[in-house]
Amino acid sequence: MVWYGFGFSGFGQLGEELNRYLPEPVRIPEARGEGKHICKVTPSWSYTVLLTDDGSLSLSGFIDGSSQQYLHLHGLGCLDALPADRYLVVLFQDSVKCWDTRSLGSHGIQAEPMWGMDLPSGHSPAFPLVANGYVLHQPPFFRELPSRLQARKLVLGNEHVVMLTADSMVLAWGAGRHGQLGHGDLEDVLEPRIVDALHGVAMSDVAAGGWHSASISDGGDIYCWGWNESGQLGLPSKALAKESGSAEVSASGSEAEVSEFISIQSFPALIDLPQESEASKISCGSRHTAAVTRCGELFTWGWGKYGQLGHGDAKSLDHPKRVEYFIQNKLCVENVTCRYWNTYVLCCKEK
Repeated sequence: MVWYGFGFSGFGQLGEELNRYLPEPVRIPEARGEGKHICKVTPSWSYTVLLTDDGSLSLSGFIDGSSQQYLHLHGLGCLDALPADRYLVVLFQDSVKCWDTRSLGSHGIQAEPMWGMDLPSGHSPAFPLVANGYVLHQPPFFRELPSRLQARKLVLGNEHVVMLTADSMVLAWGAGRHGQLGHGDLEDVLEPRIVDALHGVAMSDVAAGGWHSASISDGGDIYCWGWNESGQLGLPSKALAKESGSAEVSASGSEAEVSEFISIQSFPALIDLPQESEASKISCGSRHTAAVTRCGELFTWGWGKYGQLGHGDAKSLDHPKRVEYFIQNKLCVENVTCRYWNTYVLCCKEK
């Protein structure tokens, strides 16, 4: 298995060279993980965390006040990590701990954790889920969940949370002013609430971006909702139509919309992939979305200014488009992780 990345690398998140624009996938070498197998890649905006199979962490990017730094934190026994520009939250076998990134120096962690909590033995949900709740990448770092909820996966947006339950339902809460909660309005919701429009449709995956959300049904259908300013929902975007000059102008000088442009979609909308492809994994960046199909292809759409769509340019798209790099190099995509202005992809050679 090999990791690839593309998008913003102005701090060296994606490689040795500082480059604000990497529009095609670049391989993340195992050497970045000190020769160990990289089992997970988790980006913040300014640096990226690589988790290796021996429980070590490698960090690359803007750390401790400098760009293009590489920190290797060996032998920690880490199971997962949740990075933010100011904080690094790390999951261990029996605890969760958080460090201020300013305490991370060239010799590793140089201070005691600023926050932590113990976990019961045998605890193994999908991080950031932990016993009785979930972990945040900023204060207060932990929030409880109602005991009645049996969560399978939980994802964090900039201002909202989306959860997949053990019985395949989708819940969302937090800020809702961009429709990112999927409840049909723009109101904030303080407690977990079922996305009624998806009730009765069994879901297998969920994702949360900056101000949009997405899910995949057991049948491989994609649903998106929230803000569509950059086409991140895979729905017609007026801003992109203006950029491309495809918005017609009437004789009176006003725009005649060729199709129904959507800026906010407060209910989940069904998004079709080309060739009726069925999706298996989905992830959302700040304003872009990526989906892996059951046959190992990658489709991306939304904001593309820094090459985070992987199509070799900086164009934005309001419809899913297949990333040809992986097809051309006979690579099968297994998983995808988006965050902010980057996309990371786990691949293997085609069989």
